[in-house]
Amino acid sequence: MILLFTILLMVTSFVMILLVLLHKGRGGGLSDMFGGGVSSSLGGSSVAERNLDRFTIGVGIIWFACIVALGLLMAYQGA
Repeated sequence: MILLFTILLMVTSFVMILLVLLHKGRGGGLSDMFGGGVSSSLGGSSVAERNLDRFTIGVGIIWFACIVALGLLMAYQGA
């Protein structure tokens, strides 16, 4: 069980890094390379940015749950 959560934590960590890099910062980000710069001139956030936000939050929740689960499993294993 610990191995499963460890692998899931590593995968979600890598995905989180990629998703954060895709977000648009103050000066634009990697999302501008994929067409995010076209809609950013309108002043509002595009549908792609909102979906990227939702996906990032979802992966972040899974990442956090893996950390908590691993902590609890390690605590109970040592006791």
